[in-house]
Amino acid sequence: MIRPRQLALPFPHAPDFATAPFLQAPSNAAALAWLERPAAWPGGRLVLWSPPGAGKTHLLHHWAARMGAGLLAGPALRGFPDPAGQRALAIDDADALAEEAALLHLLNAAAEAWVAVLLAGRTPPARWTLRLPDLASRLRATATVGIGPPEDALLRALLARLLADRQMVVPAAVQDWLLTRLPREAATLREIATRLDRAGLAAGGRITRPLAAAVLEAIATDAQDDPPAPPGPGVPANAAATTPMAEANEISASAPGAASSPGRGLL
Repeated sequence: MIRPRQLALPFPHAPDFATAPFLQAPSNAAALAWLERPAAWPGGRLVLWSPPGAGKTHLLHHWAARMGAGLLAGPALRGFPDPAGQRALAIDDADALAEEAALLHLLNAAAEAWVAVLLAGRTPPARWTLRLPDLASRLRATATVGIGPPEDALLRALLARLLADRQMVVPAAVQDWLLTRLPREAATLREIATRLDRAGLAAGGRITRPLAAAVLEAIATDAQDDPPAPPGPGVPANAAATTPMAEANEISASAPGAASSPGRGLL
């Protein structure tokens, strides 16, 4: 009897960042320490940065939920936003602003109202392309913390969670096989989990190593077909917490959280 092929419908998977537990590791310890102590942020502002998929949006949502902060998106920031009545503000994708003047106005108003502001982006603000000198100056005077490259244990735990979130049963041997062949990037793990989910639904069966190999081959083929991306700014190997320092924005991570256990109260 021929088994009918199951149609893989494109249901989007939207993680609940505010409630899903965050995976703590040495690579994100500095960020967790800074988020624990907003009172120590110079000027009441902090920029949290990491490559796509490394956890900055997850941390931003956790912080916003704990602080009762208003959530904003850089691409939707326009006009003259007013922080009045807000305990704190969290701005995701702050490096993809719709209007730079809107962020400048918001930062000035938040400083006057003593409202803490957490901004998240893919790179440190010293590498953002900004046209307004006043905004660039404000961001250079803002403490900055990055999430470092993920460790092996963190990658393993992240892949397991991404699969479990989609209610996928993938043998540990297949997960180990994938981890030895994938780039050490959280965004790639999210891509493989999404494609495995679709492939498993389409095949109507369990996730096997041959199926995983076919998905990897499809990803590699798609990458070859895509035009090469322009070279991005360099990312420091050790993405430790930093305070403002002219162009580089980089010094030791020990300032606000050295004496505490990073992230214990946050999550």
